[in-house]
Amino acid sequence: MSGTDLDSRMETYYVRVRGMVQGVGFRLATVRQAHALGIRGWVANMDDGSVEAMLQGPANQVDRMLSWLRHGPPTARVTEVTGEERATDKRFERFEQH
Repeated sequence: MSGTDLDSRMETYYVRVRGMVQGVGFRLATVRQAHALGIRGWVANMDDGSVEAMLQGPANQVDRMLSWLRHGPPTARVTEVTGEERATDKRFERFEQH
């Protein structure tokens, strides 16, 4: 299997999480979960109190990460998760907080 075959299975997904998601360890827990699943990208707090993230990895792992984000860590209270797949040539090397 060539590298391009592997790349075609990579999915990049932008997501916005709303609710009680700041000041509760959400970003750190997201980084830990992403590392456990082999997801690359980033997570950041937004000025409106939400959290946004860019997820990149194999589709099944991105789906697992999206599932986790619907609940987040035990200290969070997620009320809404929205997102969309993004077409990009950029390949993230790791998952980190911004």
